[in-house]
Amino acid sequence: MKYTSPYEAPTLTVDAVIFQLLDGTLSVALTKRLHEPFKGEWALPGGYNAKGETTREALERIVQEKAGIALSKDLSYVEQLYTFDTIARDPRGHAVSVTYMGCGRDVTPHKSMSHVVFHPLTDLPKLAYDHGEIIRYAHERLQAKLAYTNAIYGFLPPKFTLSELQSAYEAILGRSLDKRNFRKKFLSLNLIHETDEMKREGAHRPAKLYKFNSTKLEALSRSFD
Repeated sequence: MKYTSPYEAPTLTVDAVIFQLLDGTLSVALTKRLHEPFKGEWALPGGYNAKGETTREALERIVQEKAGIALSKDLSYVEQLYTFDTIARDPRGHAVSVTYMGCGRDVTPHKSMSHVVFHPLTDLPKLAYDHGEIIRYAHERLQAKLAYTNAIYGFLPPKFTLSELQSAYEAILGRSLDKRNFRKKFLSLNLIHETDEMKREGAHRPAKLYKFNSTKLEALSRSFD
């Protein structure tokens, strides 16, 4: 391809897809845009990658400034998701987005960020740019990660019951799982261990509490699928 003169580089931006479970539903952090383009519409937290910043450094700054969320404090893990470079994705010109995905529990934007809300994936509002496509891609990646990593730890408290574990899987996968088969398969992976504590769940007898052996993202020795 021949370039026209003078050469003009595309704009580099960074966007964040931040997931958590709220009331048993997978939800994503969105910000209401305060300026054009797409003023008044919902979008992922994002912004420009400044000169001298890596995309990861830009991500930390942008998420803190735009969503009031501290990356290292509030999120259990973060990974680079994909680079979205469709030429017409931004009406202001060609913009390339390096997008990251993060997962956490009890993620609460700073109280000054009233324009930041976690929306359930089952009821997303109209979204700016191509952010609907980005969220769908991130959700598919997250679902896939449950089959070959211990990523589910990022959505659970330090101690949890097997029912809570299964509910988290079901919320992310969007389908019900057979209780007996789920427990048999998951326990065979040796990712968690029993504690000496119990938790009462409703009118049922107390259930055992478990902990993950590791709270770092790890690949499974075999697929959980």
